[in-house]
Amino acid sequence: MSHSVGVRELRQHASEVLRRVEDGERLTVTVSGRDVAMLVPATRRAWRRYDEVADIWARPADPTFAATRDLLDQQVTDPFERHA
Repeated sequence: MSHSVGVRELRQHASEVLRRVEDGERLTVTVSGRDVAMLVPATRRAWRRYDEVADIWARPADPTFAATRDLLDQQVTDPFERHA
């Protein structure tokens, strides 16, 4: 269930209100009794240990990258070179 907080209370007690949100409470901000915004906890970043993601770095991002790179290296031309 979402509780509401008036804009005046939010302005006067911003730190307290934000602590409530940080603790997981969802708040609806009201202006003159009208709902105008939702305050919800920010998603926390999920950090992973290196050994959990090491396999991602151990393999190429694209298995066809080497072939594509070799193909491009053969076709590169200087676009500013004048041909007479």
